[in-house]
Amino acid sequence: MAKRLTREEVPVEQTWNIGDIFPSLEEWEAALTALPEHTARVTKFKGQLDQGPQELLHCLDALEALQIRAARVMAYASLNQSGDGTNPQHTANASRAASMSAFMQAETSFVQSEALALPEGTLPSYLAAEPALAPYQYTLEKWIASKPHLLSPESEMVLAALSEVLDTPVNIYERSRTADMAFSPVTNSKGEPLPMAFARYDGDADLVLGRNAYHEFTKSLKSYHQTYGTAWGAEVKKNVVLGRLRRYDSAIHMLLDRQEVTADIYHNIHDVILAELAPHMRRYARLRKRVLGLDQMFYCDLEVPLDPTFSPSTTYGEAKELLLAALAVLGPEYSAIMESGLQNRWVDRADNIGKRTGAFCNSVYGVHPYISMSWTNRMRNALTLAHELGHAGQGVLAQRYQRLANTRPTMFFIEAPSTMNEILVADYILSQSKDTRMRRWVIMQLLMTYHHNFVRHLIEGELQRRTYALAEQGQPITANVLDEVQGAILEEFWGGEVQIDEGARRVWMRQAHYYRGLYPYSYAAGLTIGTAVAKAIREQGPEAAKTWVEVLKAGGTKKPLELGRMAGVDMQSPLPIREAVAYVGSLVDEVVTSFDQE
Repeated sequence: MAKRLTREEVPVEQTWNIGDIFPSLEEWEAALTALPEHTARVTKFKGQLDQGPQELLHCLDALEALQIRAARVMAYASLNQSGDGTNPQHTANASRAASMSAFMQAETSFVQSEALALPEGTLPSYLAAEPALAPYQYTLEKWIASKPHLLSPESEMVLAALSEVLDTPVNIYERSRTADMAFSPVTNSKGEPLPMAFARYDGDADLVLGRNAYHEFTKSLKSYHQTYGTAWGAEVKKNVVLGRLRRYDSAIHMLLDRQEVTADIYHNIHDVILAELAPHMRRYARLRKRVLGLDQMFYCDLEVPLDPTFSPSTTYGEAKELLLAALAVLGPEYSAIMESGLQNRWVDRADNIGKRTGAFCNSVYGVHPYISMSWTNRMRNALTLAHELGHAGQGVLAQRYQRLANTRPTMFFIEAPSTMNEILVADYILSQSKDTRMRRWVIMQLLMTYHHNFVRHLIEGELQRRTYALAEQGQPITANVLDEVQGAILEEFWGGEVQIDEGARRVWMRQAHYYRGLYPYSYAAGLTIGTAVAKAIREQGPEAAKTWVEVLKAGGTKKPLELGRMAGVDMQSPLPIREAVAYVGSLVDEVVTSFDQE
């Protein structure tokens, strides 16, 4: 049986270079212990923001400098823990960093409170009088808009000081699944035992292996059932209470306000996609059941390859060349960023014990992005890498052209650059091959992308939508409630085409996105934008690509709906959503026809 490696056993070239942030632990320690001194450079302005625009400017500059330093300190601790959550030193350092972050947030919370306490009209007059405040205009405008929901300065300071405690639910979840959760080996169709890890065999071509892994995974999750239910219930309750304290109509309204979108857009995305995509996905499920020769289709069968004898492989080196060629349409500046990331160890692709599951990108201001994923020499890995490089490209371009406060769009837009890259790479592979099986394989990979974002994540979003509504009515959110609501949503969507067993009812236990506000549904928003932009590039070529790069450079200087319009996509209309759903339907049509002709 193949052994899973420890972090120390992983070849260094498969890991990211944390040394680009701090060359040594000692230098990180020094930077961490220096943060209170830099915090004092901000707090010295306390009580002085009414003395004129230059005082505000100097205060905001000092705050930005502190945040840049802190971002590196926090990232170093976080990334080390993501690489190996079993290392107690990494856990301790992450805890120390979180405590320092809470201290800084509490100490500097006065800036917004004091700025908003100035007489009405003062901040706009400051902006008019001091041109150097221009980079902070968008931030100040957001502060002014948030004023009705701001608490007293003392209350804001208390909440900031408690930020580490308020993050306890997600910390419990993350620590348990990386450091504590263990699995027994699972067997494949040949009876061979294989090591098991968190979602390691999702979509495996060996149906027996995939089902055995699913059952082992479900069994292990059962040990954490009540714990995870309590953790998520606490997260929901926290947001419900904060929403009421901040005088929002609900927690959902508070979380949407952070994304700078309205409730009607949020509900529109859920309602349109869940209703109109379901018939297409049910038809695809029926095809899968027929082709795989199944009497029953279970949740774990939804991503099993339909043509298991055709499974394109690729090395990391080959994938690098593919991605650079596919993304070249976005221009030389973007391509240079991609090449740097692929050549200079921005990517951690190892699969070691204790590594954080899933894939993510953390763009560290003043350094470079860090991408985490697992590489198994499958062509699917190339699409995952393209996704994360989309986040990296946006991060680098925004940081290159914007000040720190203006680099990151809100969560509503954040998945557009990543999902768009996936589609571009798939389009490129299709353009380079005339092989009918390759074309079918690529289309099925695209369907996996849409399933992941339009189905799996949006169903997670629907679970949030329903459970937050229950919590607002006083219903405690427990593991049993989550099982019940999750099962009902899946039954409604799949309409009997998929067996909703215990494992399916507990898929809410597999995802950390629930602890990041309304993150799950934003994947569907991003993919809708990405689908439209990819179509424009497909039809218009370099001109549309150039426009998209300008959108990425804008970072967070515009609201997400404005960024969408800049890219030619109006997310206030249901039309782009319906067009994306129709595109998925066309992909299903082609796959069904392909198998019908065999």
